Amino acid sequence: MRHCLWKYIIVVVSLIFLSFFLQENNEEHLTYNLSLQEEKKKILWQLNQDQMISESRNHLENFKDMQKASPLLQQAKYKLLAGSPPQEKKLLTIGISSEQHPNGSYLLDTLRSLFQASSEHELNCIVVLVHLSDPDPEWLRRTVANISHLFKPHVEAQKLLVIHGRLGDSPLPGDRNNVSHTSRCEAHYSRQKVHYALLMNFAVNLSEYFLMMEDYVYCTSKFISTIYWALSAWKELPWAILEFCSLSLSGKVFHTSDLSRLASLFLLFHKDIPIYLFLSEFRLLLAQSVPIRFSPSVFFHIGKYPAFEDTCFPVEKEKVFGEPDNPIASVLTDMMAEMNGIPQYAYTLNEECYSTLNPVRGNYLTVILEKPQKVIQIEVLTGSDKKGLYWLRQGQVELGYDPLENSRGCTRYTLLGPLVEGNLDQRVFYEEDSVEELSCI
Repeated sequence: MRHCLWKYIIVVVSLIFLSFFLQENNEEHLTYNLSLQEEKKKILWQLNQDQMISESRNHLENFKDMQKASPLLQQAKYKLLAGSPPQEKKLLTIGISSEQHPNGSYLLDTLRSLFQASSEHELNCIVVLVHLSDPDPEWLRRTVANISHLFKPHVEAQKLLVIHGRLGDSPLPGDRNNVSHTSRCEAHYSRQKVHYALLMNFAVNLSEYFLMMEDYVYCTSKFISTIYWALSAWKELPWAILEFCSLSLSGKVFHTSDLSRLASLFLLFHKDIPIYLFLSEFRLLLAQSVPIRFSPSVFFHIGKYPAFEDTCFPVEKEKVFGEPDNPIASVLTDMMAEMNGIPQYAYTLNEECYSTLNPVRGNYLTVILEKPQKVIQIEVLTGSDKKGLYWLRQGQVELGYDPLENSRGCTRYTLLGPLVEGNLDQRVFYEEDSVEELSCI
């Protein structure tokens, strides 16, 4: 059987297509206000430990035991406004929290985009959960009526569920009613965390995974399939958050088994930091040291909400890197070539490819960079067409550091990710304050 590894890239285990881009390492700084209860201090202490000893995961089980359920969420009250929960557990819940906005809402446009981008087969794998968080009864009535009319088939098929939730009478930690010293953004952060906590708490038993989405998002075609195949490839690997776009909130996928813990922490730290920065800390607490972000993005913002939301929630613009810019490197492999092909063809930016004969588990193809580089994106393509012909069914890409003196590889590797449908296209992130550069792929 022929295996043609096409254009530009490369990867450890079998491949073809290596696209490197250089960028400066973006640093994300977070400052905590260490002032809340003893339980909160314990979590912050463990976070500091994780930052000081990035390889240590001994705190993980203790953290999981520490925050399994919040008494506040146990007292939460929900009202079904449209639809009913599916009778069987789904693969993915798409969770949207929406409130009233001064300049109108894009919620209906978001739902329309979501359903139009998805096939009937894809929709059978999901349930869309909308949390209408604003308490205004007239807005609730009008919004539910519009959703029920425009998306009636999906509501009746138990693929669209609309709820309204609220916490019980107990105050949030830190006295949520004392807003005299709260900025407009801080008030928004607090309210948003409560809304998402209620949304996630309701979603715990609906599916295996949870996708967070804002109420003004455009979805690209077949985004559900994109997420499905990524989840399949990552199923046996450890991860906390998978990211399918560069937006601060939308496009992030979680295990539903982590939702109760995350929702509880939202309420515990409801005023401390913005939700998008808090998610980075949650990822660290679950021992995922850097983001896992796939390219290209499958979600984009539509419309624009008030200017203060742009200030409170800065959007990371989608970076366009242009054509691949592979640095000088040598390529090694233990795979048997077809027709006297050379491994360098898998890395060269032209129409040539590297064909192999029957690769087996354990085979590798390694790119050894002439000089260490701060690579920011890697793309690997295998197979000879888009229909899956000669795709590598399994494989993974690893990032190598500390090159060996004999130029035969590196002394240390970390996983970037597995091939998804024979390919990989991911951003490369580095731990905060890291000065390391890649030497092998």
